[in-house]
Amino acid sequence: MKNLLDERKARLLKFQELIKKKPIETKPVDIPDGVFTQCEQCNSAIYNKDLEKNLEVCPYCGYHFRIPARKRILYTLDDQSFQEIDSLVTSLNPLSMPDYEDKLIKGVKMSKLNEAFISGVGTIKGMKVAFGVLDSFFMMGSMGSAVGEKITRLIEHAADNMLPLIIFSASGGARMQEGILSLMQMAKTSAALNRLDEKGLVFISVLTNPTTGGVAASYASLGDINIAERSSLIGFAGARVIKQTIGQDLPLGFQTDVFQLNKGQVDLVILRKNMIETLSFLLKIHHQEGKKI
Repeated sequence: MKNLLDERKARLLKFQELIKKKPIETKPVDIPDGVFTQCEQCNSAIYNKDLEKNLEVCPYCGYHFRIPARKRILYTLDDQSFQEIDSLVTSLNPLSMPDYEDKLIKGVKMSKLNEAFISGVGTIKGMKVAFGVLDSFFMMGSMGSAVGEKITRLIEHAADNMLPLIIFSASGGARMQEGILSLMQMAKTSAALNRLDEKGLVFISVLTNPTTGGVAASYASLGDINIAERSSLIGFAGARVIKQTIGQDLPLGFQTDVFQLNKGQVDLVILRKNMIETLSFLLKIHHQEGKKI
């Protein structure tokens, strides 16, 4: 036994000497940009083509990535069914805020949209709906005068044409560059929803990551059915601001989708892959021949 151990020890020493004389050469692996994406939750590296096939959801931990409005339409409505309305409604700078125009131009370039909200009509499994999406890549989906106007017009279009309404929200809240004019959109959109309700039409509000501020405090929380997409942050002020204000530690998982479900703020938490089936089911049982049932 001792001889065997001595032999293994001698081999190991010989191998170490060889390494010192001739180090093992390694070539760096050159991975082009845009091939992999790191998950924000589990830090896994995900091949972009696999991520897209999985509807922008991490295959390892189930984290739902933020997606632009056009992709949301692609993932939700029937193929080629979407018809945009009010595409020419865009933001101005009513308060002459410095650098606001530059931020708007940057938002257009990042989102490939004229404004943070895109609206129109389309079909889900053949059922016609008024459909709108906030794009968080355009100034964090903030709601200014133009966004509020587009949302209000979409609600009115649904009411005038007896259509069910579905809005996907992803927003940091009211657009501070427009001051009180942006805050007025909270009342404006909420009042329009009252008209929709008087017509007996269903409004399904889908809150995605993140839905906060004035958007969460107005129309986004006024759905007949409020749905949270998995991995969504939902609330009014940020957790750090609230903690500093009240001087207390916040509950575990504060403002997460599951927290909001347990507290009754939302009715359902849905995986992205199940969104079409869920919406079509809700439309069938709550909307028939132009009426909410």
